[in-house]
Amino acid sequence: MKTSIRFLLATFIGLPTPALRAQDLTTEDKAEAKPIVVPFELLRSRHMAVQVKINGKGPYRLIFDTGAPTNLINTKLARETGITKTKKDDKAPGFALFGMPALKTIDTLEVGGVKLKKVSVTVMDHPTVTAISKALGPIDGIVGFPFFARFKTTVDYQKKELTFTPNGYVPGDVVKNLMDKLMGPKGKQEPRIISPAAAWGFAVKDKDSDDEAAGVTVKDVIAGSPAETGGLKAGDRLLTLDGRWTDSIGDAFSAASAVKPGQAAVLKVKRGEKEIELTVKPAKGT
Repeated sequence: MKTSIRFLLATFIGLPTPALRAQDLTTEDKAEAKPIVVPFELLRSRHMAVQVKINGKGPYRLIFDTGAPTNLINTKLARETGITKTKKDDKAPGFALFGMPALKTIDTLEVGGVKLKKVSVTVMDHPTVTAISKALGPIDGIVGFPFFARFKTTVDYQKKELTFTPNGYVPGDVVKNLMDKLMGPKGKQEPRIISPAAAWGFAVKDKDSDDEAAGVTVKDVIAGSPAETGGLKAGDRLLTLDGRWTDSIGDAFSAASAVKPGQAAVLKVKRGEKEIELTVKPAKGT
């Protein structure tokens, strides 16, 4: 059975590169480009995997995920393909809200017979991807929105094939646009914590590669913010927010974004050896 999808909140992963000539969609007429068929591997986790080449190196096995807002690769792959050179390159200055991993540009990205140039990528050792990799074999990242938004995508589960038909759309950098909005005005100003709808007033740290414990650590709490009023403190381990798990920066941001301004939300945190619940009512964002 074939299912046509444009934006499907499912997660996919990669398989061997087929013997097809890669189409360079930066030089061809996108409206005239022909559909390209790429095989995928259906994992026991029900993810799909595709084989990907980055900057001419590979193939590497990546998740194909039409629900992901960005392409993502781990730090090991980033260094092997020349995207980063040192551990310092793997990190970027934190978001005003939760912090942010490094944003880089891939010179060439090949998924089967599809070849794109100058594609944005997030460099991050995502805990979920790492867990899948340990359980099911090497997984080095995710192919997300900056790739799939360019195509009408068809999934044939019986043949285990993806068919990409160029739609002429070249997406902007979703994560960069989001970061620009969240960072707010530059200069020597007091930091402001904002989200798309509600302001919380706290920031969390990115997790170390060997940090497998639940939750993320609160880095800063802004004086006079809703978070401080609710009792949140720097050093608390945020476990859930409004009943949603917060095991990464992305999880925490998604959970915070789902709460409307003025709506009370329960934050479950670990403080020392005790787990406590705090009630925070975020203010209207700017």
